[in-house]
Amino acid sequence: MIRCLLLAVMLISLPAAAADVPVAATGLQPHVVFTRDAPLAHSAELVRRLLSPLNALRVNRAAARSGQAMREQPLDPARESFVVYVPAHAPPQGYALLVFVPPWPEASIPSAWISTLDRHGMIYVSAANSGNDADVLDRRLPLALLAAQNIIRRYPIDPQRIYIGGFSGGSRVAERIALGYPDLFHGALLMAGSDPIGSAQLALPPTPLFRQFQDSTRLVYLTGQNDQFHLDMDSHSQQSLHEWCVFDVHTVPAPWSGHEVAAPAPLSRALDVLGKPAQPDADKLARCRARIDKTLDAQLQHAESLLASGRPDEARTFLDRIDAHYGGLAAPRSVDLANKIDAHH
Repeated sequence: MIRCLLLAVMLISLPAAAADVPVAATGLQPHVVFTRDAPLAHSAELVRRLLSPLNALRVNRAAARSGQAMREQPLDPARESFVVYVPAHAPPQGYALLVFVPPWPEASIPSAWISTLDRHGMIYVSAANSGNDADVLDRRLPLALLAAQNIIRRYPIDPQRIYIGGFSGGSRVAERIALGYPDLFHGALLMAGSDPIGSAQLALPPTPLFRQFQDSTRLVYLTGQNDQFHLDMDSHSQQSLHEWCVFDVHTVPAPWSGHEVAAPAPLSRALDVLGKPAQPDADKLARCRARIDKTLDAQLQHAESLLASGRPDEARTFLDRIDAHYGGLAAPRSVDLANKIDAHH
């Protein structure tokens, strides 16, 4: 992932060190260690929410064959370090929270953002060793979830203003987290990095979670005007969201910018958009969901007919394509069919 202009961004960053901060601590806290567990970051929950049902089935079967249970959590919270910034005064409804996934390895905050965070009453938290070189499932995702759940325990947080964000490769991870955890994050700030959903890389979560994502998650894209490569990525990502009935999608311009973290002014505009009340169109959403359900049902029926006609290999190939595209929307029917195909062999 491109990292140009990162060195030109002034960052506040210190090395990791272990020390819990007091509950009421405000300001910049550069080497925070969270010792509390985060159930949403447990391995089984990551697999359930972020892998397609058939890939999750394969992971669980592999663990069973090895005779070793899946690790409860992929990392030890006490060994991880975070940077936290807390404005001095909490808004009456509680702080907003931005969990930020970086492309760089340091736990840092762009210094120019601090006044913007103050104006929005927003806590910022970001993990060390969560850059583009780190493993996504074993580190970058659980670190973001660990940060969110621990900050929520320590500070008065407005549950409707909990957001996930990132820059470049971190933004692509943030989009994946938003898709899998709409019950925690109600918006995503995607800064110069995004992907289409409904693919092998961004599998759709189980139906109840995906419906919540459609209903209540706002996505705000903030990419430099001169960063054409990532603007094109944003266009493909936004098109896929509309095809999957996700309509609360917004773009905030960042003029005169390339591939770099946002300046304070466009960042402030993006945070304003994230915080605006949603205005869903229930009829439009219902029609769109009905279209998807009809197409999915027809494809599952075709896979079932292939198996019934004695063509299990073709049925498996077709079912894998369904699983990659529809993810959790196809379960449990897709999992039942996969078990039938395995039994046939």
